[in-house]
Amino acid sequence: MNGPGRPPTAPDGPGGRPWNRTALRGHNERVLLDALRAAGTTSRAQLARTTGLSKPTVSAALAGLERAGLVRRTGEVSKAQGRGRAAVLYQADPTAGYVVGVDIGRDWIRAAVADLDGTVVGRRDTANKARTSGAIVRTAAGLARSVVREAGLEWDTVVHTVVGSPGVTDPATHRVRYAGNLPGWGRSGLFDRLHAELGTGLDVINDANLAALGEYALGAGRGTRLFAYLWVGTGLGAGIVADGRIFPGGHGAAGEIGYLPMSPLPAGDRPPAEPTPRRGTLEESVAADAVVRLARTMGLAHAATAKDVFAAARSGDPVACAVTARVAARLAHAVAALAAVIDPELVVLGGGIGRNTDLLLAPVRAALRDLTPLRPKVAASALGSDAVLLGAVATAAKAAREHVFDTRGG
Repeated sequence: MNGPGRPPTAPDGPGGRPWNRTALRGHNERVLLDALRAAGTTSRAQLARTTGLSKPTVSAALAGLERAGLVRRTGEVSKAQGRGRAAVLYQADPTAGYVVGVDIGRDWIRAAVADLDGTVVGRRDTANKARTSGAIVRTAAGLARSVVREAGLEWDTVVHTVVGSPGVTDPATHRVRYAGNLPGWGRSGLFDRLHAELGTGLDVINDANLAALGEYALGAGRGTRLFAYLWVGTGLGAGIVADGRIFPGGHGAAGEIGYLPMSPLPAGDRPPAEPTPRRGTLEESVAADAVVRLARTMGLAHAATAKDVFAAARSGDPVACAVTARVAARLAHAVAALAAVIDPELVVLGGGIGRNTDLLLAPVRAALRDLTPLRPKVAASALGSDAVLLGAVATAAKAAREHVFDTRGG
């Protein structure tokens, strides 16, 4: 029987190629590198036990990985038992490459640089004052390069960049659709301009999807088999994570629940002075601009932003509290829609509006009880405004680890 680290007994190796010495060596090195990443720091003997590879094979593979700069000795030794010699400890070298994550929003652009373990070593945020897609690209790329420089690193050590933004990226054309909150962001050539400015491996991924991956890796979604991250801010969307992977749908648009019809609004939800929309979407009922419109219609004339509305509610303003209750009831419809379609164990509320869970969480749960018997757990984001950025970093690190091994290992 094959051990956990042994190649298959079939005549073909990875990709259907026949097994040969080079393919076997590459397989063993990948197995060991994966085992080292899982263990953190360990010895050759422990690696042999974990992978099922022989000690001579482990030694040869570790030597190859060391030469490639993918593995390093830690300078530590494990205590020997009996008369045995102390064992040298090894770890996957997280500095074999670096990655950049970028979060592009309507109001802010955030960038971070991290090592291959996903440990952030530098970050910076800047207000997004750009008014064209070209200006946004230049601002984001300049910020990314500045963060790398400020971390004391050279740009040529950056292996991969992941950019999070509103909209859906078509994997065939790299064109971004449905990003109405960023001027010109849907024009052709965006991906090419970003790639030219950055010069690294590049992915442009929906921000709600990256936020969901961030929460799965580091936040409220850890250990959850199926959950949704509900992004409520300048727009509305959801990222769906199943068994640790984003569910993109047939065209990359799974989770674009902002386009669900919400016309007319639920009975009793629309105050008498508010006109009945002829046709609308869920996003136009719950996102930031909708909160302000609702507040002004209900008599909160001084509210300039959704932040003003929630601040007034925290101070006890009765009108602001009533607006918040209506917003929560509308959000419950979004959760109910997710519950009916994907049956998640958990829905995480995030985004600029969704982060007001001190005001929204309890009334969302209460409204959900009246809407549907399908009631997933609803929780606050654990990562707050960093969810997209940390999801971008984690995704970039995963891609970079594969790239670094493919170019140096095996």
